[in-house]
Amino acid sequence: MRIPDITPGARVLAFGHYQPSTIVTNDDLAKNMDTNDEWIQSRVGIKERRVAGPAESLEDMATQAGGKALAASGLSAEDIDLVIVATCTLESQIPNAAAVVAHRLGIDSPGAFDVNAACAGFCYALATASAAVRGGAARHVLVIGAEKLSQWVEWTDRSTAVIFADGAGAAVVGPSDEPRIGPVVWGSAGDKSEAIAIADRDSFLRQEGQTVFRWATTALHPVAKEACERAGVDPSELTAFVPHQANLRIIEAIARKLGADQAVIARDIVHAGNTSAASIPLAISRMIERGEVRSGGLALLLGFGAGLTYAGQVIEIP
Repeated sequence: MRIPDITPGARVLAFGHYQPSTIVTNDDLAKNMDTNDEWIQSRVGIKERRVAGPAESLEDMATQAGGKALAASGLSAEDIDLVIVATCTLESQIPNAAAVVAHRLGIDSPGAFDVNAACAGFCYALATASAAVRGGAARHVLVIGAEKLSQWVEWTDRSTAVIFADGAGAAVVGPSDEPRIGPVVWGSAGDKSEAIAIADRDSFLRQEGQTVFRWATTALHPVAKEACERAGVDPSELTAFVPHQANLRIIEAIARKLGADQAVIARDIVHAGNTSAASIPLAISRMIERGEVRSGGLALLLGFGAGLTYAGQVIEIP
């Protein structure tokens, strides 16, 4: 039996993102439910969000984001041998999104599978891609987080409709002469799994907001610090902190406890809403596009959500 050559490290070569064109403001939502702009901003920090139309599928958005990341990486479709899509909002579970997206991008016969760790899904998928590259199972991996939450939300339910949105973000992962994706710190709190759930295929997403808020603001900053420690990075060395865009109050609470005052904190939720597995790659891709973070800097990614699942790692910004 022969063992594949081990690669010293893996790195993110490029990011890409896609958002639907339709913007839904808080005033738009106030027309259909008992809410207003001040109430929404004070509780979750969102001003507006993007929503896909009926004819725009999750796979459509994933393909757009994946294509942009691939183009930015300088690689071609022939260079990709593994595609991973992190999502929890497919309209149908079969076929998986990864194989469909790979075919649309002209990627021939790659390994292709989906990951469902909800809002932590991108970090789970990124860790899996890094391990595949370092272990010799793949040379270049396309990792995509994509969600169409609008089809799983009841648009008269104030507890969910004001929060969730649609979009996609992607990254290309390849080999490196030294580690540029740090060790993942991941886990779950299955005893709280009912806090965010869809009861069955005929139901909408439901969330126990206070339960999730208390868990996120008390349990996750140690995970963030451990991810830094395992990467050999002090929080003071971070260029950016990119947590899942769940709620602006949660983001700011974790950031304060992390103690990375110099880091740029992703606040993409204000204009993008909560896009679950898409939120982290979408946020950092937009930060890079706007010139808010520098290439070569260190970013801490921290995903958390339904399950309840969580995962974090430090990466070098491409």
